[in-house]
Amino acid sequence: MLSKKFSKGGRGTVCSSAAETVSEHKSSKIQNLRVLFVLIVLSILFFTSCTNFKTQSQFDKNLQELPTLTPYRIADKWGFCDRNKKMIIQPVYDDARPFSDGLAAVELNDKWGYIDTKANMVIKPVYDAGCNMVGLFSDGLAAVELNGKWGFIDDKGKMVIQPIYSDPCNIVGPFIDGLARVALNGKWGFIDDKGKMVIQPAYDFVDSFSEGLAVIIFNGPGFKIHCGFIDKEGNMVIQPIYDGANPFSEDLAAVKVKGKYGFIDKIGNVIIQPVYDFAYSFSEGLAAVKINGELTGKCGFIDKKGNMVISAVYDDARPFSEGLALVAVSGFYGKHGFIDKKGNMVIPALYNWAYDFSEGLARVELNGKWGYIDKNGTQYWED
Repeated sequence: MLSKKFSKGGRGTVCSSAAETVSEHKSSKIQNLRVLFVLIVLSILFFTSCTNFKTQSQFDKNLQELPTLTPYRIADKWGFCDRNKKMIIQPVYDDARPFSDGLAAVELNDKWGYIDTKANMVIKPVYDAGCNMVGLFSDGLAAVELNGKWGFIDDKGKMVIQPIYSDPCNIVGPFIDGLARVALNGKWGFIDDKGKMVIQPAYDFVDSFSEGLAVIIFNGPGFKIHCGFIDKEGNMVIQPIYDGANPFSEDLAAVKVKGKYGFIDKIGNVIIQPVYDFAYSFSEGLAAVKINGELTGKCGFIDKKGNMVISAVYDDARPFSEGLALVAVSGFYGKHGFIDKKGNMVIPALYNWAYDFSEGLARVELNGKWGYIDKNGTQYWED
C-alpha cells in the first residue's frame, strides 16, 4: 500500500515537478518576452526621441537663421514680426521687403522708401518699383527707380549715382565686388560705386559679375544671341560662341551649344558634355537640368560629374539656396514647393509662385497674395 501510495505519490510528485518545471519555463519565457517587448518599446521610443530631437533641432536652427524682424502681412497691410510672430512694427505698409544692411524697403501709396528697425522712415517713399522689383542694399548702395530711370542711393537716402540709366525690366545692379550693371541708350555696361563707367555699354545685355567673370550677350540676326564672358577690365576671356549662358558658380558655367546645355570651366574647357535641354548654375554642389524638351521636359539635379542625383521629375527647378531648391509640379506655371538635397519635398508644393530662400526667408504667392515663409514652412501672414 505504501508502495502504491509511494508509487502513486511518486508519480504525482514527478508529474507535479514536471508541471511546475514546465510552468516555470513558461513563466520564464513569458518574462523574457515581456523584457524583450519592453526593450523593443524603449528602443523605439529612444530612436523616435532621437529623430524628434533632430527634427526639433533642425526646426530651431531654421528659426535661428531668420532675421530679427520678418515681413508679416495682415490682410492687405504689412508690418514686421519677431521670430515668435509677435508684431514689432505695426502693419501699416502696402508692401514690404526683408531688412538688408539694417534697412527694409516698404511701400506707401505706390511709392517705396526705407525704414529702420525702429520703424523710422529713414528714406522717404518717393521711388517707383519697376516690374515690382525693389533694390536692396548691397555694398552700401541700393538701386532705385525715379521717373523711369535708375540710380543708386546710400543708406541715408542721398542720391550717390544719378538716375540716368534706363532698364527694360532686367533691373540695374546690384553692386557686386564694386561693379554694377547698367543700361544706357539700349546698351549695357558696368559702373563703379562712384558712377564711373568702367566697362563701356557695348553689349545687348550683361549679367552681374560672378567669380570674376560676367556673361555678355550680343544680339544676332533672327533673334539669335551670342554669349561670352568678360573679366572686370572688360577683356573677352571666353569668346561669344555660345547660344546661351549662365553665370559662373563653383568654377563652372552652363552654356548652350547647338541647342543643348553643358558646363565649361573658366578657360572654356568642356567639363560636362552639352546633353541637357536647359541648365542652371551649380549651387551647393548640384545643378538643375532639364531633359526631354526645353518646354515640355522634366527637371532634376546633377553633380559635377554629370550624375543625375535627384531624378528628373519636376516641371521646373531652381538652384539650391540655403539647402533648399524651388521646384514646380503640375506644369511650369503649376504649384511650387521646396526640396532638400535628397529630393524630399520638405515644403509642400502649394504656391503659385515663389522665390529662392535668402537669410531664412522665401517670398511666395498664394491665392493672388504675397507673403513670406521660413524653412520650416511657417507662413508669415494672416488673411
